[in-house]
Amino acid sequence: MKWMIASDLHGSAYYCRALLQAWDREQADRLILLGDLLYHGPRNDLPREYAPKEVLAMLNQRKEGLLCVRGNCDSEVDQMVLAFPILADYGVLALGGRLLYLTHGHVFHKDHLPPLQAGDILLHGHTHIPGWETLGEGRQCWNPGSVALPKAGSPHSYMILEGAWVQWTDLSGGTYHTLTVG
Repeated sequence: MKWMIASDLHGSAYYCRALLQAWDREQADRLILLGDLLYHGPRNDLPREYAPKEVLAMLNQRKEGLLCVRGNCDSEVDQMVLAFPILADYGVLALGGRLLYLTHGHVFHKDHLPPLQAGDILLHGHTHIPGWETLGEGRQCWNPGSVALPKAGSPHSYMILEGAWVQWTDLSGGTYHTLTVG
């Protein structure tokens, strides 16, 4: 299965359209969204084409292919207008013999780990900065960065995970990091 992983749309219709176009281009089976879908939050400037109603309409049209977790800017009010669930704080997917722990990153992150076993992978957004780090015992921490509001000079980005291969990609389709899950 080919998964596309993204985070932190923050209500940008412009970057939501770009992400959905990239999803089509990548031909990924599922799009995993790691929270902060509709609102910009008090710490962020308004993103380009801030239009949460347009974002929710675009995402609702693709609900069958979405898997999402709740971000710190997502709320019960958001769930009332979205046609797919977002209020779980985390999700867990099997990746071969390891678990992929999905969360936004405002609670669990590399400095505050959930209960991971050796070889498991923590996947989170929230920082708006792409990352890939080995944490010991084969555990890893991955961050796709932000689609709409990247920070620290990083690109508007997402990740592709297929089998044992993962890549970090900018919205134009350019790969800037790859690794093999061992």
